Amino acid sequence: MSTPRFLELPPGVRRADVATSSGTLATLQAMPTSGSCELHAALLVPGYTGSKEDFIGVLQTLAQAGRLVIALDLPGQYQSPGQDHPDDYSLAALGESIGELVKALGHGPVHLLGHSFGGLLARETVLASTAPLLSLTLMSSGPSAIEGPRATSARRLVAALGAAPTRDRVHRVWAEHLDGPARTSGVPEEIHAFLRARMLANDPGGLVRMAEELLGAPDRTAELAAVTALPKLVLYGENDDAWLPETQAGMAKQLRAERVVIPGAAHSPNVEAPETTARALTEFWTDAETPDRTGS
Repeated sequence: MSTPRFLELPPGVRRADVATSSGTLATLQAMPTSGSCELHAALLVPGYTGSKEDFIGVLQTLAQAGRLVIALDLPGQYQSPGQDHPDDYSLAALGESIGELVKALGHGPVHLLGHSFGGLLARETVLASTAPLLSLTLMSSGPSAIEGPRATSARRLVAALGAAPTRDRVHRVWAEHLDGPARTSGVPEEIHAFLRARMLANDPGGLVRMAEELLGAPDRTAELAAVTALPKLVLYGENDDAWLPETQAGMAKQLRAERVVIPGAAHSPNVEAPETTARALTEFWTDAETPDRTGS
């Protein structure tokens, strides 16, 4: 699970709920602490068992370039209310929820970034063609189902939660499988308490269905490559252990996307190398807004 290094909101960052046509989504919204939002907004989508707090280390830096930057909790994730049916947690449904948020924000076309599982969802948003977008960034995400040890962890979580997941089972999973590793990782008590609260707040059915979607995601790279008018960036840490770096490099080539490899980072460059990551994103987003790229 992604682990932010701090929780105190930086200057210019506020917590806000946004009502959409399919439900309310919890967000963190960052504004420049000086100057105005002269550039287009960006929307950041977290991964499986993550949350908006995963981006807390980059929000202020990204906003200081002169844009509104929004990170969200997916439906059923941490502080966003859950959905009524398992199908509401499918890739397509969650991708639609992201598109609905873009429209509800009312800031015109946005730069869309998806981290890990969030990248698979952002891809769905693009392919649905229902939301105004300026660019797509796939951060530490892949062309299809997750690979390696993280896939094993997702399967174990599904097995532990069972066919009829309940909040009691989520509590048991935390106590038996996640609490110990979180403590031995050496995170401060405040971060440990946050990780526990976030995990226990997740919708049990959503945890299972999203894991199943992550483990069974089809390869839609060719379809995404056909969306030639949308600038694309593939960004990942050189030591990523979810999708192999070579897998992501191959995806970038097929997409004809720009590619940035973050030195020293693994699966969460937004946490592990926030300044380098923010600089790369700002450069890509600003370039995507230039007249020769946008046609304006």
